[in-house]
Amino acid sequence: MALRVPKAELPADLRENMIRQFGSVPENVEVLWNSPALARDNLEFGGKVGAWNAADASLKSFAHMAVAAQIGCSWCLDVGYFQAQNDDLDLAKASQVPRWRTSDVFTPLERDVMGYAEAMSNTPPTVTDEQYASLLERLGPAAMVELTAYIAYANLATRANVANGVTSQGFSEACEIPLAKVPEKSGAAPTA
Repeated sequence: MALRVPKAELPADLRENMIRQFGSVPENVEVLWNSPALARDNLEFGGKVGAWNAADASLKSFAHMAVAAQIGCSWCLDVGYFQAQNDDLDLAKASQVPRWRTSDVFTPLERDVMGYAEAMSNTPPTVTDEQYASLLERLGPAAMVELTAYIAYANLATRANVANGVTSQGFSEACEIPLAKVPEKSGAAPTA
């Protein structure tokens, strides 16, 4: 897939900051910069979302990558795995998120979080009362509402990237463990 809108030129200081953070400029930032106000707000909100700390960082990382795998955002999977490495998260687990249903490395809680992320990402959402209550009991109210908002933000980011034609830039190639491939979809909607 090719970008559906041309990249815009970033201000030099932002460009340098992106290169320091990621090693290159993320194409989704260049695409969003076609509307500088939108891009600034998106970067600011993304920074705030990243600073939330009521829910476990690994659970949020796995949830975001599960959303990306389901929606088909190769860019989010790529950078999510790269960021997991930079945040010292468990790479053996993070690398398996695209195939979490068949991998044996995840705890029941991690599986339930990724199932919840997928249920939130279905159209229409398929979150059940039981699914929500089970996570709420184990995470507590603050972490549960944070996780929910985090997954909603992941849906915004992944869907915008896919619609704009943004794809993987190879960030995850810097990781020691290869990122698992997303399994072929059978055509049926995923279940939680």
